[in-house]
Amino acid sequence: MQSNLKVNFCGLSLNSPIVLLSGCVGFGEEYTRIKGFSNADVGAVCLKGTTLEPRLGNKPHRVIETPSGMINAIGLQNPGTDVVINDIMPALDKTETKFITNISGSSVEEYGEIAKRFDDSDIDAIEINISCPNVKEGGVAFGNDPDMSYRVVDICRKNTTKPLITKLSPNQTDIANSAQRCIDAGTDGLAVINTLMGMAVDTKTGRAVIGNNQGGVSGPAIKPIALLKVHQVYQVSKKYNVPIIGQGGIATVNDALEFIIAGATTIGLGTALFYDPLLCPIINNGISHYLKEHNLANIEALVGTLKLN
Repeated sequence: MQSNLKVNFCGLSLNSPIVLLSGCVGFGEEYTRIKGFSNADVGAVCLKGTTLEPRLGNKPHRVIETPSGMINAIGLQNPGTDVVINDIMPALDKTETKFITNISGSSVEEYGEIAKRFDDSDIDAIEINISCPNVKEGGVAFGNDPDMSYRVVDICRKNTTKPLITKLSPNQTDIANSAQRCIDAGTDGLAVINTLMGMAVDTKTGRAVIGNNQGGVSGPAIKPIALLKVHQVYQVSKKYNVPIIGQGGIATVNDALEFIIAGATTIGLGTALFYDPLLCPIINNGISHYLKEHNLANIEALVGTLKLN
């Protein structure tokens, strides 16, 4: 791996700025079955979203392709926290890359309990998915309420010494304010952005295509929105040296560079891997070449250098 690709993210030393996004690579092993793919090409892998108890997920259809992207509503299908810690994590090759668990809950207390259990594991960091509905408050998503976001991050912070990364929802009025509240609560990093909500309709039946009626839109179609959100969050996070995983539609070297210039320290790959699972080395080489071409010693020298008109 090229030396100019190394980054420090939330106290973790990463060999590449690439982070494989939760839900797109299973529990870290899914793409390793593909010839030519290696987790050693990425800085970190976010494991599939995990809840306290096992979940079967939503009824089908769960995924549909859309113009320049896709909609998914998997419903957090997973075997539960204890199985992930005791059965899945021991099999991960921790010499290749860092591993980040992604946690989801239906109550503030559930988030706290999951964080506490992972605190006793050898996971490298914890990503908090605050886009889940709070069942105690009628289903409103934690991430769309800055005060509720604060409470979730705060209880996780009190239950773990692991680096905390909070995944921000774009489906809210003021993402910068939400970022500020999460930083106030003790998050070490921010992931910007989670998917946007969308739907698809079957005109033959007049029914929603997705079994859950709506789902998260990802892929190149959301890139301009994600870039703006990264820029907006960076205006807050840079004051506290809180780094960002920039994500949302990254599919090329140029996409990755745009996110770094807008304020991201690392960049997340997800949907693009579905049609090009060997994309990681291409992006690594492209970023390294760009840094050399512009006489920049490392990625940090490029982060947040966006010039506004």
